[in-house]
Amino acid sequence: MSTDQIEQELLKLPAAERARLAERLIASLDEDAEIEAAGVAEVRRRDQEIQSGVEEAIPLKDALASIRERFGW
Repeated sequence: MSTDQIEQELLKLPAAERARLAERLIASLDEDAEIEAAGVAEVRRRDQEIQSGVEEAIPLKDALASIRERFGW
């Protein structure tokens, strides 16, 4: 079976199953270390912004309440 044929079959799956499969495929890439390093760099950048006063941290309960309100959860 060719890659194109596999892709066509996979696109027939329900969205949740495609998302799960996409997540597993991305996790299997050899670029995991690069992705992790980028994530660490982003966390450090955001922490520096908070520490310097450029940004203000939001308590988790407030952030979750905002998300719930925005998305109607």
